[in-house]
Amino acid sequence: MTFGILAILVSLSLLMYLAYRGISVLILAPLLALLAVLASPGTPLLASYTQVFMKALGGFIALYFPLFLLGAVFGKLMEVSGAARVIAIYIVAWLGASRAVLAIVLACAVLTYGGVSLFVVAFAIYPLAVELFRAAHIPKRLMPATIALGAFTFTMTALPGTPAIQNAIPMPYFGTTPFAAPGLGLIGGAVMLIVGIVWLAWRVRQAALAGEGYGVETADAAPLADTPSASAKPLDLPSFWVAIAPVVTVVALNWLFSAQVLPQLDTQYLAKDLYGATQLDAVLGVWSIIAALALSNLLLIVLTWRHLPNLTQALDDGANSAVLPIFNTASQVGYGAVIASLAGFALIRDAVLGIAPGQPLISLSVAVNLLAGITGSASGGMSIALQMLGDTYLEMGRAAGISPELLHRVTSISTGGLDALPHNGAVITLLAICKLTHRQSYLDILMVAVIIPLAGLVTVIVLGTLFGSF
Repeated sequence: MTFGILAILVSLSLLMYLAYRGISVLILAPLLALLAVLASPGTPLLASYTQVFMKALGGFIALYFPLFLLGAVFGKLMEVSGAARVIAIYIVAWLGASRAVLAIVLACAVLTYGGVSLFVVAFAIYPLAVELFRAAHIPKRLMPATIALGAFTFTMTALPGTPAIQNAIPMPYFGTTPFAAPGLGLIGGAVMLIVGIVWLAWRVRQAALAGEGYGVETADAAPLADTPSASAKPLDLPSFWVAIAPVVTVVALNWLFSAQVLPQLDTQYLAKDLYGATQLDAVLGVWSIIAALALSNLLLIVLTWRHLPNLTQALDDGANSAVLPIFNTASQVGYGAVIASLAGFALIRDAVLGIAPGQPLISLSVAVNLLAGITGSASGGMSIALQMLGDTYLEMGRAAGISPELLHRVTSISTGGLDALPHNGAVITLLAICKLTHRQSYLDILMVAVIIPLAGLVTVIVLGTLFGSF
């Protein structure tokens, strides 16, 4: 049994290290899962691959592919139409260069909360951030942390109603909606935003006192014609109200479908084997996000029709960009299913569940954070944790009088801590976009995307323990 535990830990360590070295998770996940199987005597190799790994992978794709697809298309349409850029320009212009950090954070937050991919946001915001930071004499090394605070943290995990996959994955496990524990989500999000802004403002003041200016110049793009300070909007972009309407619609329709429309429907047919022998609570959250994103995509196309020179190409590019992310995450889900099937995992499970006896929220948050950190993926780590322990935590929560909504929110926020360690793909991509290195910028990313979100998580756990879900 000890050797089986060691094999699992070695497998997890290799997954983290080799993913950091750039090897695709599509290759790593099945190979390293089967490596752990080989070290577990009596466990069939091929059956573990076809009946456990692939079954879990396929189940994840069957459940969540519409979310990845519609979200990727929405992000691409926002990018190609110029809507994402318009929103960023207007927020920056409204707040001005003197509040450059806050302007960039809020621009990222509005876009990601509306369903735009954080990668699209990073590419769209970077040119504006360059101009604004240069004009305000803010060191460029603080730019990645500023973008990360707005795009990687509270809008991804804490704010109720966000269509982010990190807010969607817990729903089938806990029978919840995207608006689970809204009050706690808002409080946790406020902690991340306010403390993050305070940290970055302090770092800006430090740099100013030291006489440090913008710094790197040669690698930056030339200033853009439509600068944030421009008094007029470029003619080839949609108006701000046209650009913001689909973003607002995503959140509004998400609430409308989850709280009003879908619960009123007669869904007794879901009990039939043909429809999965399930009930509405198990699919309500996913259905509401699908409906909200589908209608918001349609609205976006109608409103920005003349700004979409090649709609077919934009739709194709958006659809294609959904494939790799969902297969990466689904492969990690398959990996988790195989690990959970091994005899050695029972001891690991018991150790995790025993971290805080009688406190499932603490145990759950530790498990999700550790797996997100190991995999370098918020959604991947959460999927593995829920795949292995979701039902257990639900039962523990019920026994302790903890609502599924509170479990959902703690799970979602827990994905936004250790996931942003240096090997995280989003961190690496963001630094590449900003043309900076870990040595130059990671300390501030660590603070706003790891340490401060963990403080927000602790706040939510304490309040949830004292007052329950609200």
